[in-house]
Amino acid sequence: MTISAPKHDLLTVVLEDYFQVGALSTLISPRQWYRFETRFERNTLETLELLKRHDIRATFFVLGWIAEQNPHLIAEISNQGHEIANYGFYHRNVRQMTREEFREDARRSRDALELASGRRVIGFRIPQGLRSTSDLWMLDVLAEEKYVYDSSVFRSLHNAHGLRNRTAYQHQSSSGQLWEFPHATLNYLGFQLPISGGNYFRQIPHTLLTHAVANWKKNTGGPFMIFFPVWELDPNLPSISAASFLTRTRQYRNLGKMSWVLADYFRKCKFGSIADYLSCDTQPAAMPREEQPMRVETPSKPLPEKATRVPVTIVVPCYNERRTLVYLANTLNSVCQLLEHDYVVSLVFVDDASTDGSWDLLNRLFVDWKNCRLVQHPQNLGVAAAILTGIRHARTEVVCSMDCDCSYDPHELIQMLPLLEEDVDLVTASPYHADGRVMNVPGWRLTLSKGASWLYGKVLRHKLATYTSCFRVYRRSKVLDLQLREFGYLGVAETLALLDLQGASIREFPTTLHVRILGYSKMKVAKTVVGHLRNLWRIRRMRQFIDRNAHVPRGSVTTAELLQPANKLERTVHDQ
Repeated sequence: MTISAPKHDLLTVVLEDYFQVGALSTLISPRQWYRFETRFERNTLETLELLKRHDIRATFFVLGWIAEQNPHLIAEISNQGHEIANYGFYHRNVRQMTREEFREDARRSRDALELASGRRVIGFRIPQGLRSTSDLWMLDVLAEEKYVYDSSVFRSLHNAHGLRNRTAYQHQSSSGQLWEFPHATLNYLGFQLPISGGNYFRQIPHTLLTHAVANWKKNTGGPFMIFFPVWELDPNLPSISAASFLTRTRQYRNLGKMSWVLADYFRKCKFGSIADYLSCDTQPAAMPREEQPMRVETPSKPLPEKATRVPVTIVVPCYNERRTLVYLANTLNSVCQLLEHDYVVSLVFVDDASTDGSWDLLNRLFVDWKNCRLVQHPQNLGVAAAILTGIRHARTEVVCSMDCDCSYDPHELIQMLPLLEEDVDLVTASPYHADGRVMNVPGWRLTLSKGASWLYGKVLRHKLATYTSCFRVYRRSKVLDLQLREFGYLGVAETLALLDLQGASIREFPTTLHVRILGYSKMKVAKTVVGHLRNLWRIRRMRQFIDRNAHVPRGSVTTAELLQPANKLERTVHDQ
């Protein structure tokens, strides 16, 4: 196949969602994708309307995961005359895969795309792009798999392979030829600057970029290819708060600019798909090679129901968590399915007087859930008070508490719950345990948290690695009448301390702490540090009191003997 003069420029659309981008891959794994509020459908439909207004046919590079989630959307794209091409299944970097893993990924995603679209898939693009000659083996695999073209070569390869790699060329391999459509770049002071779309269209001034594009087309004579992901047409993307400043800038800056920039290019240039450019017919595809169910990275389906199941309640404190609630609902739906074989699960949500609409959204999201109860504090009291309120509203002896932001994976309850044996009163999650892990949490915050846990370990009987985790399994009767002095984050440590001083049995479960992905922490750092020191001083005095009364049977010392009478705020919590 040969190409003479350019017939038209090339428009490529990336069908991925905002949480699937490569810049967020260290924060969000494919195993978490199902938890997010998806926006790819509405953004794709808006993209299709934009292309229809300008009478343009484009190539859509689509994730196989999305094709499995919404095959009807892929069929609609194809029915409107656009080409469906492969973007891999899970947005994995080629350097994360072996040759055979890449081949399997390319096959699996193509099967999903062809099944959804009813058309042959002849093109491929790796999400992060090919930036090194050491990755060119990927093109050989694609040629072996009978792909017609690839569009993955990125800026750093241009210098290595010369000017011809700045426009369409044929890659030669022992398995045949493969057309390559590299991303357009501009040589500036020895650097290859990307000018082909997406983030670059949003960050670089439009006037400057249009001059660069005109210069590129004049000097190369090849087709100019632009791209954009569908989420760039969505100016109201949910914010991934854990992302770095640079990532947030790349992801969110000038999202409102993209629609008019594209419209300007559509008026000035004639665009089409890569398949049309190559005069390739993507006639209806044969059925996928293997008739087997696609693998989905979600927790395993529950086994047949047991004759007797243990009743448990999951308490979730919420304060101004509107941004996280859809993520929470999707996660809890999966958790309940995982637990239902062995447990009868109830849920108690405690809204701690939120002001951002969390209460209304909680009611909308969970109104139809069985065994679900919603409680609202009349005033903001703090996370520990909310947990205690939830425990008091529970109707089961076994009660779990978790963070609303799912920074601890609640699926681990399947392992934590069996640890609450008859002689155990509390199981607490511990990321600082020798077998625990911490992912992406800022170092300064870890230092403060680990320091607080170290100090509590010096005062209390149980020598734990972590005292500050909200992710726990309680024996309700042991905490029902606790009268806390601290109701915020300090109260989480105080609850464990009071149980320790009463002689309760506490077990630690090693876990992974992830950085908060959505929303923001409400903790005031300086206030919390001072509060922990005050808390430790009071707990130390309690411990001294107990030691002086060592003749009293352990377990008979109550919190009423250890604390001053409850103040007005404590009575408010107790009466919720």
